[in-house]
Amino acid sequence: MKKLLAAVSVSVLAMTAAANAQVTEEMLANDRTDTSNVVTNGMGRDLQRYSPLETLNKDNVKNLVPAWAFSMGGEKQRGQETQPLVYDGIMYVTGSYSRLYAIDVATGKEIWQYDARLPEGILPCCDVINRGAAIYGDKIFFGTLDARIVALDLKTGDVVWRDKIADYKAGYSYTAAPLIVNGLVVTGNSGGEFGIVGEVQARNADTGEVVWTRPMIEGHMGTLNGKESTMTGTLNATWPGDLWKTGGGATWLGGSYDIETDTLVFGAGNPAPWNSWLRNAGEPTDGNKGDNLYAASRVGIDPHTGDIKWHFQTTPREGWDYDGVNEVVAYTDRSGNKRFATADRNGFFYVLNREDGAFVSAKPFVKDISWAEGIDETGRPIYVEGNRPGNPANATDGGKGEVVFASPSFLGGKNWMPMAFSQHTGNFYVPSNEWGMDIWNEPVTYKKGAAYLGSGFTIKPNYEDHIGSLKAIDPDTGEWVWEYKNEAPLWGGVMTTAGGLVFFGTPEGEFIALDDATGEKLWSFQTGSGIVGQPITWEMEGEQYVSVVSGWGGAVPLWGGEVAKKVNYLNQGGMVWTFKLPKQMAAN
Repeated sequence: MKKLLAAVSVSVLAMTAAANAQVTEEMLANDRTDTSNVVTNGMGRDLQRYSPLETLNKDNVKNLVPAWAFSMGGEKQRGQETQPLVYDGIMYVTGSYSRLYAIDVATGKEIWQYDARLPEGILPCCDVINRGAAIYGDKIFFGTLDARIVALDLKTGDVVWRDKIADYKAGYSYTAAPLIVNGLVVTGNSGGEFGIVGEVQARNADTGEVVWTRPMIEGHMGTLNGKESTMTGTLNATWPGDLWKTGGGATWLGGSYDIETDTLVFGAGNPAPWNSWLRNAGEPTDGNKGDNLYAASRVGIDPHTGDIKWHFQTTPREGWDYDGVNEVVAYTDRSGNKRFATADRNGFFYVLNREDGAFVSAKPFVKDISWAEGIDETGRPIYVEGNRPGNPANATDGGKGEVVFASPSFLGGKNWMPMAFSQHTGNFYVPSNEWGMDIWNEPVTYKKGAAYLGSGFTIKPNYEDHIGSLKAIDPDTGEWVWEYKNEAPLWGGVMTTAGGLVFFGTPEGEFIALDDATGEKLWSFQTGSGIVGQPITWEMEGEQYVSVVSGWGGAVPLWGGEVAKKVNYLNQGGMVWTFKLPKQMAAN
């Protein structure tokens, strides 16, 4: 009887410990080496998307089989661009229309679901997607399309707190996964097509109270503990007149954190409006006077105060909507140098110094860049000014300026879809697209909540046989190791493993594993809808699992012009697919 009571007591204690389990800062810092959980977006706050698991490898990946599938339901499914999180036996997945699901990771059975109550009149730019959540303590955090941040109880899905990031009626929204650093929930914002101002905000994870804010456009004031702190940049140093007040620079993709330099790194998107002639008072670039900082830039931020530590602008005086938000991945190169890498929408793959964001190198990662001849030794583009959209002020009828063909298209050599770094090979695996556009500038004036582009465009494929192109890139040289071509555009994330595998999905619905050294296809599975999500892997009870969310949508069918016509037959429908390598097949 005593043994039975002791067993019951131990069981109760174990259940209590599990119920009280909390995600700590240490767990977040070690996420990329913890193979039993995935508690950060990017499988580590450096965003390498690399797993040290090697049970699943080149020899046995052919034995990977479905374990379960979960339907995200709903009659109006749109793009599912999320990355699942796994913690304490539960998978957490965000969905379109600002939904969040908790799923039993062993069975695929739903535990709870949260649906945000979205108001009428939300203004999402590029589909009603959500790219993921963040876990800290006993709470899970995610953003909503009406520009709010919500904290839910991990076990029940009940709302603990919620707060407003910005005014959705002015065009703000929020779709990125939050970032947790030292007990702060760090968020960006979306809405660059509406003349908003990009900003990074940090809140106390327990209370939701704002600790600091950092705008991304010069002239705007940051705050610290409820009081003004420092101005971003210098007023009117690189912006004419009052255009900085509606200057864009949305931080819509979220950020990364480099623990070794204690630096947050966020990308700031396109300056507003797209019409670069208006933002530079119609004059050619004069030094850096028309650069429009800090739009189209990567910005290093002090996580404690929100002060800017450094910046690097990829496309000064940006005029093609090449943005600047692409993720910045911290890594160490083969010579032991601490580096950042980022593949910009403008078509160039950049390497920066991790200590201060200084320029190291830049090489093309797409084939037909037309807007610039290259990047000079300081990191500035060598523009082909004839491939800048014409000034509408020169139009004789007061209409649009000269139409030019520019490559890549405004959807970018690489858009939001995250690349991966492999510690196994030392290479990056970059999902890219080979397309261009006809683009022209138009007159435009700012109106709250209205599109603020000043440009028109039509996207076109550059090649008949493919648009999508997954490339293995050596960051030390910028050279392409191999290329895997896909007929439709690639719009989902990439993951690498110590088992020598590269996982990604296609709009045609295939979930694929490639050999990281050669690009050879080793395994694939048809999910039934286009994949624009981000894969993860973990182990449970000695078996390796891989998950990805399938569900076609995103910006391509909405903005893709001639390209959209090529993929409008693809089916929507959100599913979480989870695969495993059975123990008995691991050695085969």
